[in-house]
Amino acid sequence: MSKSLTLVSVVGARPQFIKLAPLLRSIDRFNEVESNKIKHYTIHTGQHYDHGMSDIFFEELEIPHAEYNLGVGSGRHGVQTGKMLAGIEELLLELEPDMLIIFGDTNSTVAAALAAAKIHIPIAHVEAGLRSFNRRMPEEINRIASDHISDILLAPTPTAVTHLTREGLEEITVLTGDIMYDTVLLNQQLAARKSDILTKLGLEENTYAVATVHRAENTDAPERLEALLNMFNEIAENHYPIVFPMHPRTSHRLPSMLPDWKAHPNLRLIEPVGYLDMIQMLGHARLAFTDSGGLQKEAFFLNCPCITLRDETEWVETVMAGGNVVVGANPEKIMQALFQWKSRFQEEEIDFAPDIAPYFGEGDAADKILHAILKYLQPAVAV
Repeated sequence: MSKSLTLVSVVGARPQFIKLAPLLRSIDRFNEVESNKIKHYTIHTGQHYDHGMSDIFFEELEIPHAEYNLGVGSGRHGVQTGKMLAGIEELLLELEPDMLIIFGDTNSTVAAALAAAKIHIPIAHVEAGLRSFNRRMPEEINRIASDHISDILLAPTPTAVTHLTREGLEEITVLTGDIMYDTVLLNQQLAARKSDILTKLGLEENTYAVATVHRAENTDAPERLEALLNMFNEIAENHYPIVFPMHPRTSHRLPSMLPDWKAHPNLRLIEPVGYLDMIQMLGHARLAFTDSGGLQKEAFFLNCPCITLRDETEWVETVMAGGNVVVGANPEKIMQALFQWKSRFQEEEIDFAPDIAPYFGEGDAADKILHAILKYLQPAVAV
């Protein structure tokens, strides 16, 4: 490399901190052998701002804390995104990076993309090409806009490549594999060593389920949230104890929306947990119930059957590979999926490992992402 490069990553939510970690390690490996080092700065928008949803992930994943934190916090989409846009633009003008790196589909993602595009800084979108085809989801708008603003699209799966090709973006698309698979591989053993969550909660392997609920479609509609919580109570009473790390969005909604709802004793409501604790819990759970995109994949990577509490999923690969059933908030479908999994537990050993590589790659996505970024910059920088 003939001259040093400056890269800036923008993150703001749990899944993005997790995706950032392997990329930072890839940059470190590059800098160990190259005389011209890559300078990297992290901008944290503060979209997730409490310790349980933010700082703990930097600490656990053993990556440097962000050099810049905008402290935007929560708020309406327009207000939050506007504050991010203004703050990110100011920092980009100061840092003058060769490329901006964005991750996923949050308000931080689209705000960073808009800020960079308007001042002509090239953009690399990690996890490009995901589509749920539900434009009522804020994430769907964020990911579509970010893809069409970006200069290089780093697609995690062949399905994502297909979506981008259909939208006329094939020439700037690179299939890299899924960077979250890198993270699971890197941290599975670390979780086994450092996490004591199973002991702390008195959990025995394959005897409990894990649940998470945080998406607006589930938390902003009282009847939908109540249906899910009542199903959790029924399952906890009659099938498996459930550990339910409650997202701040969900816990804030409960007192006003469902003041009379009470959890069954076998439904364990706990504070949000760190990444290593979640990996450890998922890796030993019998089932996962979630509306999180990232958790669907993490469950799949960790051989944990998943029931997705949404009406669609952008991670169709987990469904195609037989590791995930999409049910929405429909009680009947949830119970059908539960009994489907219970039947499979009796008939066969659940093993998703053979299907990971064809869909999600070999666990070297971070190196491929960095290589694609350097190749893109090659007209100005010899690689």
